[in-house]
Amino acid sequence: MDMKLATWNVNSLKVRLPQVIDWLDINRPDVLCLQETKLQDRNFPEKEIAAVGYQSVFIGQKTYNGVAILSKQKGAEIITAIPGFLDDQKRVVAATYDDVRVISIYVPNGDTVESEKYIYKLKWLPALSDWLQEEIKQYPKLAILGDFNIAPEDRDVYDPQHWEGGCYAVNLKEQHSVNCCI
Repeated sequence: MDMKLATWNVNSLKVRLPQVIDWLDINRPDVLCLQETKLQDRNFPEKEIAAVGYQSVFIGQKTYNGVAILSKQKGAEIITAIPGFLDDQKRVVAATYDDVRVISIYVPNGDTVESEKYIYKLKWLPALSDWLQEEIKQYPKLAILGDFNIAPEDRDVYDPQHWEGGCYAVNLKEQHSVNCCI
């Protein structure tokens, strides 16, 4: 089955909803993954999204984070967090469409090596990796879309000079690597 997938860090779905609706109407992807929706679940615009022919699977919180999957068909086997990883931050949602498992993720920003955010990211990434190893066993057709907050090259950021000297590479597990595609 061919499936058109897309991802978008909307940095507030409340603010970007008109653009998201227009984009869906013009491009008609089968699945659109969103990150940084910044909406509590009760405020998620399900009706507006349904009006253009899309189902919504989402998990969110006020002001920060939040992820969603918008799709032409209803998702099954929905997960709204990394299983076994206690976390209040809403950064993962997964659903299955036919035989394709789709995961929308918003990887934590590590800030600086000295920050608590960096320590959190170093715990979050191995938990994600462990869960994904199990997911790929169960779902051979696995699509992971999102904002990875990992920028190994200048082309991965808007203003490379701003980040000069502030990037750090950490090999969490030798058998795993992260490939960022632009």
